[in-house]
Amino acid sequence: MSRAAALPLAEQPMDVRLMNGVASGVFVLAGAALAAAALMWLVRAPLFTIRGIEIDGDLGRNSVNTIRANAMPRLKGNFFSLDLQQGREAFEAVPWVRNAVVRRVWPDRLAVRLEEHRPAAVWQGEDGNDRLVNTHGELFDANVGDVEDDGLPVFSGPDEEAATVLAMYAKLQPVFKPLDAELSELHLSHRGSWSVELDNGATLELGRGSDDEVLARAARFVRTVPEVTARWRAPLEYADLRHTDGYAVRLRGVTTKTKTTN
Repeated sequence: MSRAAALPLAEQPMDVRLMNGVASGVFVLAGAALAAAALMWLVRAPLFTIRGIEIDGDLGRNSVNTIRANAMPRLKGNFFSLDLQQGREAFEAVPWVRNAVVRRVWPDRLAVRLEEHRPAAVWQGEDGNDRLVNTHGELFDANVGDVEDDGLPVFSGPDEEAATVLAMYAKLQPVFKPLDAELSELHLSHRGSWSVELDNGATLELGRGSDDEVLARAARFVRTVPEVTARWRAPLEYADLRHTDGYAVRLRGVTTKTKTTN
């Protein structure tokens, strides 16, 4: 008895080809559904719940337990479903954390590397709330009481100019060294006028202009004011450097205007 040969696909009746096509489609859909179900099970399986967080990097201002307690409630999902961007934001919401790098460690852990803010100054906000300026010139919220013993200078000005104020502070510091005085406060007005307070209590109005112009006025003042204080034998209390032909000073008990030459 001979076996019937299978007809080529093109020679099969239309209804047979249609049934075969439908069957193939059903198999594909069933396979996709099974794969999706398996994926959903994998995503939700307790086996892959985040069970540990390894933290390293800067830990000077926070303990590991504090960081975990602050960040963990913000983490959503398991090993597979956790959004690493949201995880990074959760750790960066912890006080003193400037930057966080979060990565997965198979099968149920996260590894987190932290960079903390390094405070450079206290920022007096116009709303009455003090914040801090880090070494990158960025404002951040933290407990100012944590740095009361750090001897940080005090800055103020428009919030968006924090980096500008920090840069000017770095330029002015060496200028006042010959007076054996440190800048304890630096202020920038909305009109762009600079003023400083020294750690000996003296207040100086530096005025407006480019950085070079402000630094030149300050350097001229530092170079000549010792002669004034020595002449009158009185400590400096206030100086206004905004005059074109010199500066006005107020000594304790004495007021005068001094002309200077470049």
